[in-house]
Amino acid sequence: MRIPKVLAFIGLFVIYGGLTSKAQGILFEFGERKNFSTMINDVSEAETLKWIDVNTTDTTWYRDGDMLVCKGLPIGVVRSEKMYQNFIMHVEWRHMEKGGNSGIFVWCDAQPEKHNRLPSGVEVQMLELDWVNQHKRNGETPPVAYVHGELFGAGKVTTVPDNPRGVRSKSMENRCLGVGEWNKYTVVCVDGTIKLAVNGKFVNGIRESSKRKGYLCLESEGAQIAFRNLQVIELDNGYILPEHIVEEL
Repeated sequence: MRIPKVLAFIGLFVIYGGLTSKAQGILFEFGERKNFSTMINDVSEAETLKWIDVNTTDTTWYRDGDMLVCKGLPIGVVRSEKMYQNFIMHVEWRHMEKGGNSGIFVWCDAQPEKHNRLPSGVEVQMLELDWVNQHKRNGETPPVAYVHGELFGAGKVTTVPDNPRGVRSKSMENRCLGVGEWNKYTVVCVDGTIKLAVNGKFVNGIRESSKRKGYLCLESEGAQIAFRNLQVIELDNGYILPEHIVEEL
């Protein structure tokens, strides 16, 4: 039986369209991935982290020496090539303008919502200190803790905050530095629990995350930000249920 030309065209579109969506190209390389179990035996070799664009552009990000710079527009994310379950992440970041907004998503589905272009995951927030002064609500300034490393479930992901500010968890101590100054985050992610150290001290955490394995996503959210010294150390896997794992892309 001969297949009508229009049906053949549709079939080819489905086949090759599907292949294209699965075989996404690497936008850039930045950061290192290591394995803890081999590190302790002094045989760990670092692998470069590869990042795939989700809904930004190839001009949103650029390298400047050892830094990765995000211009902030369009709003969106890039995602890691692979998914992660239990790991330690270290990253240094600085905002380049007052009131800047950004963050890194962990255990993320890398599938943006239409209303805000951002995905579901646990957000490790990175806000410049002047953000609260620029975003008063009904004449009131948001609490300063909002900009000092909040953790929260974004989109469809839910968490239980250690230090509640509504459904979000605020840092117990304000340690972030302002525009142009480097901040250091150490993020420990194990079996649905996250602990965050800001500039050398653990001050925040969440637990019982509804997702516990997913992608890392770097966020572009309207302001220029620079990242450096990103390291991901993979830990042993833990007990996990299928509903805790995001859909593989």
